[in-house]
Amino acid sequence: MKYLKIFVQVVLGLFMTYAGVSHLTFARQEFVAQVPTWMQFSPGFTDFVVLASGVVEITLGLAMLLMWRKWRPATGALLALFYVAVFPGNINQLVNHIDAFGLNTDMLRIIRLFFQPVLIFLALWSTGGWQQLKDWWNMCFKKSK
Repeated sequence: MKYLKIFVQVVLGLFMTYAGVSHLTFARQEFVAQVPTWMQFSPGFTDFVVLASGVVEITLGLAMLLMWRKWRPATGALLALFYVAVFPGNINQLVNHIDAFGLNTDMLRIIRLFFQPVLIFLALWSTGGWQQLKDWWNMCFKKSK
Protein backbone atom coordinates (compact mmCIF):
# COMPACT_ATOMS: atom_id res chain seq x y z
CA MET A 1 0.00 0.00 0.00
CA LYS A 2 2.91 2.32 0.80
CA TYR A 3 4.24 2.09 -2.76
CA LEU A 4 0.80 2.69 -4.25
CA LYS A 5 0.50 5.88 -2.19
CA ILE A 6 3.94 7.01 -3.33
CA PHE A 7 2.99 6.27 -6.93
CA VAL A 8 -0.18 8.37 -6.60
CA GLN A 9 1.81 11.21 -5.02
CA VAL A 10 4.26 11.18 -7.93
CA VAL A 11 1.48 11.07 -10.53
CA LEU A 12 -0.36 13.96 -8.85
CA GLY A 13 2.89 15.89 -8.53
CA LEU A 14 3.77 15.44 -12.20
CA PHE A 15 0.21 16.25 -13.27
CA MET A 16 0.10 19.44 -11.22
CA THR A 17 3.54 20.61 -12.32
CA TYR A 18 2.66 20.00 -15.97
CA ALA A 19 -0.70 21.76 -15.58
CA GLY A 20 0.97 24.71 -13.87
CA VAL A 21 3.56 25.10 -16.62
CA SER A 22 0.80 24.88 -19.22
CA HIS A 23 -1.04 27.70 -17.42
CA LEU A 24 1.96 29.92 -17.98
CA THR A 25 2.72 28.86 -21.55
CA PHE A 26 1.01 26.86 -24.27
CA ALA A 27 -2.48 26.35 -22.75
CA ARG A 28 -2.98 29.79 -21.30
CA GLN A 29 -6.05 30.57 -23.42
CA GLU A 30 -7.63 27.21 -22.58
CA PHE A 31 -7.30 28.04 -18.89
CA VAL A 32 -8.88 31.46 -19.44
CA ALA A 33 -12.01 29.49 -20.36
CA GLN A 34 -11.86 27.86 -16.92
CA VAL A 35 -12.07 31.13 -15.01
CA PRO A 36 -15.71 31.49 -13.90
CA THR A 37 -17.51 34.26 -15.75
CA TRP A 38 -18.41 35.91 -12.43
CA MET A 39 -14.65 36.33 -11.78
CA GLN A 40 -13.80 37.83 -15.16
CA PHE A 41 -13.77 41.49 -14.13
CA SER A 42 -11.33 42.43 -16.88
CA PRO A 43 -9.05 40.60 -19.32
CA GLY A 44 -6.05 41.56 -17.20
CA PHE A 45 -7.57 40.18 -14.02
CA THR A 46 -8.64 36.98 -15.77
CA ASP A 47 -5.09 36.52 -17.05
CA PHE A 48 -3.78 37.16 -13.53
CA VAL A 49 -6.06 34.41 -12.17
CA VAL A 50 -4.71 31.98 -14.78
CA LEU A 51 -1.09 32.89 -14.07
CA ALA A 52 -1.52 32.84 -10.28
CA SER A 53 -3.26 29.47 -10.33
CA GLY A 54 -0.46 28.18 -12.54
CA VAL A 55 2.14 29.25 -9.99
CA VAL A 56 0.11 27.58 -7.22
CA GLU A 57 -0.14 24.38 -9.29
CA ILE A 58 3.61 24.31 -9.92
CA THR A 59 4.27 24.90 -6.23
CA LEU A 60 1.89 22.14 -5.14
CA GLY A 61 3.15 19.78 -7.84
CA LEU A 62 6.78 20.23 -6.84
CA ALA A 63 5.82 19.91 -3.19
CA MET A 64 4.14 16.58 -3.94
CA LEU A 65 7.30 15.41 -5.70
CA LEU A 66 9.88 16.77 -3.29
CA MET A 67 8.12 17.02 0.06
CA TRP A 68 9.65 15.92 3.28
CA ARG A 69 7.80 13.29 5.25
CA LYS A 70 6.68 15.72 7.96
CA TRP A 71 5.10 18.09 5.39
CA ARG A 72 3.37 15.39 3.34
CA PRO A 73 -0.04 15.61 5.09
CA ALA A 74 -0.14 19.41 4.86
CA THR A 75 0.79 19.28 1.17
CA GLY A 76 -1.96 16.75 0.45
CA ALA A 77 -4.51 18.80 2.38
CA LEU A 78 -3.54 21.98 0.51
CA LEU A 79 -3.74 20.16 -2.82
CA ALA A 80 -7.21 18.86 -1.94
CA LEU A 81 -8.31 22.37 -0.96
CA PHE A 82 -6.93 23.68 -4.26
CA TYR A 83 -9.01 21.10 -6.14
CA VAL A 84 -12.07 22.33 -4.23
CA ALA A 85 -11.19 25.96 -5.03
CA VAL A 86 -10.98 25.38 -8.79
CA PHE A 87 -14.19 23.34 -8.92
CA PRO A 88 -16.35 26.42 -9.71
CA GLY A 89 -14.36 26.79 -12.93
CA ASN A 90 -15.42 23.29 -13.96
CA ILE A 91 -19.04 24.07 -13.12
CA ASN A 92 -18.77 27.33 -15.09
CA GLN A 93 -17.49 25.42 -18.11
CA LEU A 94 -20.54 23.11 -17.96
CA VAL A 95 -23.17 25.76 -17.25
CA ASN A 96 -21.90 28.09 -19.98
CA HIS A 97 -21.13 25.28 -22.47
CA ILE A 98 -17.51 26.39 -22.86
CA ASP A 99 -15.28 24.22 -25.02
CA ALA A 100 -11.77 23.77 -23.64
CA PHE A 101 -9.33 20.88 -23.29
CA GLY A 102 -11.33 18.73 -25.67
CA LEU A 103 -14.41 18.97 -23.46
CA ASN A 104 -16.79 19.95 -26.22
CA THR A 105 -19.96 18.26 -25.01
CA ASP A 106 -21.93 18.59 -21.80
CA MET A 107 -21.49 14.87 -21.14
CA LEU A 108 -17.69 15.23 -21.17
CA ARG A 109 -17.94 18.25 -18.90
CA ILE A 110 -20.15 16.31 -16.46
CA ILE A 111 -17.68 13.43 -16.41
CA ARG A 112 -14.96 15.92 -15.53
CA LEU A 113 -17.09 17.19 -12.63
CA PHE A 114 -17.26 13.67 -11.21
CA PHE A 115 -13.49 13.26 -11.59
CA GLN A 116 -12.74 16.22 -9.32
CA PRO A 117 -13.80 14.44 -6.10
CA VAL A 118 -11.53 11.55 -7.14
CA LEU A 119 -8.58 13.98 -7.27
CA ILE A 120 -9.53 15.35 -3.86
CA PHE A 121 -9.71 11.84 -2.42
CA LEU A 122 -6.37 10.80 -3.96
CA ALA A 123 -4.60 13.88 -2.63
CA LEU A 124 -5.89 13.22 0.89
CA TRP A 125 -5.52 9.43 0.87
CA SER A 126 -2.02 9.26 -0.58
CA THR A 127 -0.55 11.82 1.83
CA GLY A 128 -2.46 11.36 5.06
CA GLY A 129 -4.03 14.76 4.48
CA TRP A 130 -7.33 13.70 6.08
CA GLN A 131 -5.85 14.06 9.54
CA GLN A 132 -4.25 17.39 8.64
CA LEU A 133 -7.65 18.76 7.56
CA LYS A 134 -9.20 17.51 10.81
CA ASP A 135 -6.43 19.15 12.82
CA TRP A 136 -6.87 22.47 10.97
CA TRP A 137 -10.65 22.27 11.42
CA ASN A 138 -10.31 21.65 15.15
CA MET A 139 -7.76 24.42 15.50
CA CYS A 140 -10.00 26.95 13.70
CA PHE A 141 -13.51 26.00 14.77
CA LYS A 142 -13.48 24.11 18.04
CA LYS A 143 -14.19 26.18 21.10
CA SER A 144 -11.30 26.40 23.49
CA LYS A 145 -12.03 25.05 26.94
